[in-house]
Amino acid sequence: MFPMCGEKMIGAGTRADMLVLDSLPQGVTRGATVLASRPLSSNSIPLMPRWGLQEIAGMLTELSGVGGSACLTLATSIVLDAQRQEETTAWITSNNSSFFPLDVAAAGIDLEALAVVRVPDAPSVARAADRLARSGAFGLLVLDLGANARVPTALQARLRSSARKHDTAILCLTEKRGIASSLGPLVSLRGEARIRRLSDDRFACELRVLKDKHRGPDWVHTEICCGPEGMY
Repeated sequence: MFPMCGEKMIGAGTRADMLVLDSLPQGVTRGATVLASRPLSSNSIPLMPRWGLQEIAGMLTELSGVGGSACLTLATSIVLDAQRQEETTAWITSNNSSFFPLDVAAAGIDLEALAVVRVPDAPSVARAADRLARSGAFGLLVLDLGANARVPTALQARLRSSARKHDTAILCLTEKRGIASSLGPLVSLRGEARIRRLSDDRFACELRVLKDKHRGPDWVHTEICCGPEGMY
C-alpha cells in the first residue's frame, strides 16, 4: 500500500488526462502487499460522496482492480475509518492471498483489533462472511475474493440482507478490470481502483465509481500517495 503524502480529493465527472497504471511501477510493491497509508488532510466538496465507512454501511460493495495494490490501499483506508469509529472489523481471505501486516500497521491499523479469518479457498470466503454478517457483531467485513470471483446470487442476497439489517458494510475485493462484469445485480456500489503517476515519487490512488444505486455512478475519490522509502 502506498504511503499517503497529501490530501484526499473527491470529485465527479471524468478523470484527469494522466497516465493510468493498471499495476504499480517496478520496485513499488512487494507482491500483493498493502502500501502504508498516512492521510495528512481531507478536503471534501459539500454534498459530494466520500470514500469511507459511512458511504458503504448497510450495503454490498465491490472494489475491483488489477495488480491488487490500489484495491488494498483503498480497502485499508476503510478499515482505518471503521477502527476510528470503534466498529468491529474482520478481513476474510483465502490461504492463497493476504495483505502484508507490517504495511497495514504502518497505515495506522490496530492489528490486534482486526480479526483476520483465513479459509481454504476463495469460494469459502463469502460463506464465512455470511456467518459473520448474520451475527450482527461487525461494522465492516472485507472479503478478499481475488481473481475469477464468483458469489452465488442466493448468497449475495443473504449478505445484502444482513448488511441492511445490521448496518454492516460488506466490501468485496475482486481482481479484474472495470470493464468486466460485477459480482452481480445485488451489488449496490462498485468501484474500480487504479494508480496514476503524478511525479517521480508521487502517485494518485484513485477510485472511480462505476455503479452506485444511491447517488449514481461517475464520482471519483483520489488519495495522494508517496512511493515507499528507499525507492527514490
